[in-house]
Amino acid sequence: MGAVNRSRVDTDAKIQKFEAFIEEKLKPDLVHVVAQRDKAMEEQKIYSDLSKNIKLLEQQKLKKMKSLVNLGSEVYAQAEVMDTSRIFVDIGLGFHVEFTWSEALEFISVKEASLARQIEERTHQAANIKAQIKLVGEGIKELLNLTGK
Repeated sequence: MGAVNRSRVDTDAKIQKFEAFIEEKLKPDLVHVVAQRDKAMEEQKIYSDLSKNIKLLEQQKLKKMKSLVNLGSEVYAQAEVMDTSRIFVDIGLGFHVEFTWSEALEFISVKEASLARQIEERTHQAANIKAQIKLVGEGIKELLNLTGK
């Protein structure tokens, strides 16, 4: 009877380890990967909107325009743009580059493709983590069936 109790204790310990692995490793990893994917999707939307706005400017052949400019900390000021032929684009890490409209559209195209790859990769990672969670969950069920719980 002692061997049966020891086996049950060992099995319970394994179940707790697997449950802890799911809660402490896999679920936080999943949350992190999904957050990264969502951030990339948000950035992709911003670049897509910028592309549409540039194309609209090209179609309307605007030479000057009025705009709200973010001064920082979400404080905005009205500004008049005297020459719309060039645009500053945030390229990441706090850097902005001055582009012509065609250069900006080319950069945006490359950036959107890069973001699409990141989104696909993060989606794959999330699916793999979900599969691991399911696999470990099935392992826990098997262990529970062995102990008769």
